[in-house]
Amino acid sequence: MLGKPVPDFSLPSTGGNSFQLSSQRGNKVVLYFYPKDNTPGCTAEGADFRDSHPAFRRANCEVFGISRDSLASHERFKEKMKFPFELLADPEETVCKRFGVMKLKHRYGKQVRGIPKGWRGVQVTGHVQEVLNFVKSL
Repeated sequence: MLGKPVPDFSLPSTGGNSFQLSSQRGNKVVLYFYPKDNTPGCTAEGADFRDSHPAFRRANCEVFGISRDSLASHERFKEKMKFPFELLADPEETVCKRFGVMKLKHRYGKQVRGIPKGWRGVQVTGHVQEVLNFVKSL
């Protein structure tokens, strides 16, 4: 859905707020989906977005992380990682489904629901820079 309009949605946000996509109209926004707070890949990805946050701001872009974790879990994760951006809670997978990021996967011989890829073909290392380069090209 890169660069395409998205139907409006609302999700609870860290910081005691509610995120409404329509309130971002006219702004550049990165919504990055991740499977679970405090897991190695998700922590590394979030840290990369954190460390690159000043560059996203210079590009007039807001960053928001979305996962199925609870708001309480997000608050702890955000504080621990010192994220300068908000995390959005989607425990019912409403927005995850809208973006088609949830599917059944096999892990250790068991079926689990997970995020296959958002930005297709993602590798954590270098991904945030790829997203930033795209934002700058807009």
